[in-house]
Amino acid sequence: MSDNTHIESPAFRQAQLQSERLRLLIVLGTIGIGFLLRSVRVLIHSGDENVQLWLTTLGVLAPFAGAEFLMLRAVNRAHEQQRDLSNAAWMGNIVVENALPALGIVLTTSSSIAPAYRALAHPSVLVFFLFITLSTLRLNPALCRLSGFVAAASYLGAALFLGWKPSFAGGASLVSPQKAVIDFALEFVIGGFVAGMVAGEIRKQVNAALREAETRRQMDRMEHDLEVARSIQQSLLPTSMPQLEGYEIAAWNQPADQTGGDYYDWQLLPDGKVVVALADVTGHGIGPALLAAVCRAYARAFFKTQNGLATAMNELNGALAGDIGEGRFVTFVAAICTPASSTVELLSAGHGPLLVYKLSADRIDEKGAQGLPLGILPDLVSSPPETLELHPGDMLVLATDGFFEWANPRSEQFGVKRSGEVIRQSREKSPRELISTLYQTVVEFSEGTVQQDDLTAVVIKRM
Repeated sequence: MSDNTHIESPAFRQAQLQSERLRLLIVLGTIGIGFLLRSVRVLIHSGDENVQLWLTTLGVLAPFAGAEFLMLRAVNRAHEQQRDLSNAAWMGNIVVENALPALGIVLTTSSSIAPAYRALAHPSVLVFFLFITLSTLRLNPALCRLSGFVAAASYLGAALFLGWKPSFAGGASLVSPQKAVIDFALEFVIGGFVAGMVAGEIRKQVNAALREAETRRQMDRMEHDLEVARSIQQSLLPTSMPQLEGYEIAAWNQPADQTGGDYYDWQLLPDGKVVVALADVTGHGIGPALLAAVCRAYARAFFKTQNGLATAMNELNGALAGDIGEGRFVTFVAAICTPASSTVELLSAGHGPLLVYKLSADRIDEKGAQGLPLGILPDLVSSPPETLELHPGDMLVLATDGFFEWANPRSEQFGVKRSGEVIRQSREKSPRELISTLYQTVVEFSEGTVQQDDLTAVVIKRM
């Protein structure tokens, strides 16, 4: 019994108790309606024998109803306390219920019927099948089979009490009462096994429905958590861009999932200069998003000390190397802009290509990274920062590979060349408009394919 009455899943346990409560209410309702109909018949056909029969029925049903109410109370209490019913409660209820029709047969059978036929002719025999059928609502095949066996034993006990004697003689007719009573008992056992098969199938369906509901709840909870993480990550992005004399700067980010591994940031340094940074953590999702937040915090701390771009990047690399697991790294590029100056100091750790538009020549120059990505080695391996000369109309475009690698249905990537052409054709636009144009062009090129990687872009334009 323990393999079926002990339910490991709390959700299934609650479903089983709710189903058992429904079964008990059906039993009580059926018995109540049956007794009411008997009472009406006694009122219509009054007589000493009928009144005596009614009193006997009342004497049998009253304690039975009390036992069912006690079982219903135990089920409600177990449901409230979210625990199992004991095996004794389940089996005791089965014995009590199957004792009811047996007592009905014993106490209310007419003495005018021959003893061998009394157990066959009484309508209470049908009540056994009622209880066996309703046992499927226990959602427990073992209890259904037990109900069939107990019904058979109770019925045979009642038949023996009334004077029935089994006959095992080979020549006895199959329709004789000696054989028919045994056939009835066997049908109760078979009914118990059939009910068990039905209960087992219902049990599977209930378990499947509960698993689906639990999966849906977990997915909803995960979606909620990811949405919270997304809102937190988005709140870490600057709400405005720096107002720097001689420059116009814009940035934009769109993760592939609720959260992403890209971010951009800017910071005003103590000497009045502005450092603009863009980073791309390998992968996208909640893990890279956490690393991106850590990288942002480290970068803000190290750039604030104003020990130089190379020193700050080396310190940032050392801090990340101790936090990033094997197989992960961060590509990071930082540009320091000086107010009213045409020089921009640039250092890229593994991030590229970096696109520089020159208005005078109307061309795009591609620049590679000066060093390895952050987090690969304890010390940053990089050449010195590069100094760019940006004249009016010139632009520095920093973008993550989500733009370049977005492919169309024919597996053609948008690529750096097309990106450069969009930048060249948008030379008269503001940095914000340029980013919007670049994104729209990439989306049109993709022809409806799903964004697979995070998108982040920063445009620094010399005015």
